[in-house]
Amino acid sequence: MRMRGIVRLASGVALTGGMAALFSCGGSSSPGTTGPSGACTPSANPATFVIQNNTICPSALTVSRGTQVTVLNSDSRTHEMDSDPHPEHTDCPELNSIGFLNTGQSRQSGNLNIARKCGLHDHGAPDIATLKATITIQ
Repeated sequence: MRMRGIVRLASGVALTGGMAALFSCGGSSSPGTTGPSGACTPSANPATFVIQNNTICPSALTVSRGTQVTVLNSDSRTHEMDSDPHPEHTDCPELNSIGFLNTGQSRQSGNLNIARKCGLHDHGAPDIATLKATITIQ
């Protein structure tokens, strides 16, 4: 009887730790975004967004003028990343060169030369908050 209680306790601790890991963002000093569908680990590259578990990490980047931003699709499904607003995609046309990404694929934006704040979203899921991000160009 005592052994069964210890096994239950160990299982509960493992489950709790697993849930904490599922809803945390780690692996970098960059801020990340988490959502109800799971965790996302941002890239060590400061100008890279990573899509995992239907979430883009980090949710915001600040870059210098002239920078190209990379989006890496590490999710289990395809995404089509474009500039805000949806469906015009006119705020930062340089982001539209990212476009359609299969799983495992990455692509860079054009050079972001104008100081401004740009939004990025998944064209196929424009209302999903975890698939939106912002870029501040300084």
